[in-house]
Amino acid sequence: MPRRRPSVTSNIKINVNMTAPLHIGIVACSAEGAALCYRTICAESSALLGPHAHPEISLNSLSLADYVKALNAGDMQGVADLMLNSANKLAAAGADFLVCPDNTIHQAFSWVQDRSPLPWLHIAEVVANAAAERGYKKVGLTGTRWLVSSEVYPEKLCNQGIQCVRPNDAERDEIGRLIMDELVYGVLKVETVMRFQAVIQSLKAAGSEAVILGCTEIPLIINDQNSPLPTLDSTRLLARAALQKAIKRR
Repeated sequence: MPRRRPSVTSNIKINVNMTAPLHIGIVACSAEGAALCYRTICAESSALLGPHAHPEISLNSLSLADYVKALNAGDMQGVADLMLNSANKLAAAGADFLVCPDNTIHQAFSWVQDRSPLPWLHIAEVVANAAAERGYKKVGLTGTRWLVSSEVYPEKLCNQGIQCVRPNDAERDEIGRLIMDELVYGVLKVETVMRFQAVIQSLKAAGSEAVILGCTEIPLIINDQNSPLPTLDSTRLLARAALQKAIKRR
């Protein structure tokens, strides 16, 4: 009996699986921020993986209203439970690790980390690492009032020997309102750009060398071209870190 030739198709399948990037899970909160993170991963993959190629990506999005209710109540355990709900669904979908393109809900990360079925990249840690690599010693922070009033960024920046400068109370209220009333809905106004530029100018006057766009929707209106300070775009930095981890498989 002639020897049966090995299946070429099965061999190819094995090789592809051995070299495939890790499966990225996105724990979504607001639609605009999650969409920008997803688009960035896909758009920047081609240069590394070839035309039209990107890692497998799964996204789970619970209602933003549920997160806002918990945040307004100061219920970090409730925020963590929502994040873990998504994490468990993404683990079941086959994700290898998780990212959350929402800075504010990282306040609940300490409640999430030990209970999570999968490892995470921490958005503030990714940004702090980028700030250190660029040699910054003092950076400004923009974001929701919940975030700017928290220790999410000061803690991670301090670990890198970097000082965090926050907007004053009136500025926190204003940019927080603009984020929640406009940017999360994809409403982009010229006057809102100008208000963010004014806040960033104040951070610059206070000695900031760069500004963290610490809400994943802020990059929709602020970038290096129109900002008074160099930007640390938390959305795209997280997306790029996820892409690198997926490709390097570690």
